[in-house]
Amino acid sequence: LLRAMGKAKYFFKCVIVGDPGVGKTNLMNRFTKDEFSTSNKTTVGIDFSTRQIEHDGLTIEAHVWDTAGQEKYKAVTAAYYRGAMGVLLVYDITKRSSFENCEQWLRELRTHADPSIVAMLVGNKCDLRHQQQVDVEDAKDFAEDNNLAFIETSARDATNVDLAFETILIEIYRIVRKNLDAGKYDPDRPAPSLLNTAPITPFQHHKGGGGGGCC
Repeated sequence: LLRAMGKAKYFFKCVIVGDPGVGKTNLMNRFTKDEFSTSNKTTVGIDFSTRQIEHDGLTIEAHVWDTAGQEKYKAVTAAYYRGAMGVLLVYDITKRSSFENCEQWLRELRTHADPSIVAMLVGNKCDLRHQQQVDVEDAKDFAEDNNLAFIETSARDATNVDLAFETILIEIYRIVRKNLDAGKYDPDRPAPSLLNTAPITPFQHHKGGGGGGCC
C-alpha cells in the first residue's frame, strides 16, 4: 500500500516468501533492525517490521511482511499479498529443494499478487558458499526466464541485504513517480497498485561475474 503524506513520505508494503528455513525472518530483521538470530524458531502466520530510507530527498518507509512458509498457513498468507508492491522470493543456496520450490512460490505469487509487483529472486546464506547446492548461473537463468531481478545475500553477515530491499523500494518509487508525473495515479485510491506497468518486469537484468551483486 502506498500513500503520499505531508512532505512526500511514501509507504510501500513488501512481502518475503519462500520455503521454511531459508532465512526470511532474519532477512527482515537484518534490514529493519540490523539483527540476526541463530534460533531455528519458525514464524507462525505473519510477522511485520518497518524501516525508513531516504531517496531523492524523500522518505520511503518499507512495511515488510514475513510470511510463514509452512503449507498449512498458505490460506492465511494469501491475504497478505493484497496491497503488496514488492516481494522477495527467497531460497537457501545450500538447499536445492528450496530453489526448486521457487517455481511453486512464483505461481502462488502470480495468483494472489498484483501483476505489476516488483519482484526479486534472493539466494540467501551466501556466507555458506562451501555448502552451496544451487549454482549461481542456474538461479540467474531462472530469474531471467521469469523476468525477476536476482541477488545473493547473507542475513548472517549482512551481505547485500540493504541492497536487495533498497533496490526494490527505489524501483517501486521510480514506477510510482512515473505514473504520478503522467497523471495516471490517484493517491486517494484505497488500494493503489503499480497500474499494471508490466507483469513482474520492472528490473533490467545485468549479466556479470559472481553472485555478489544485484543482477
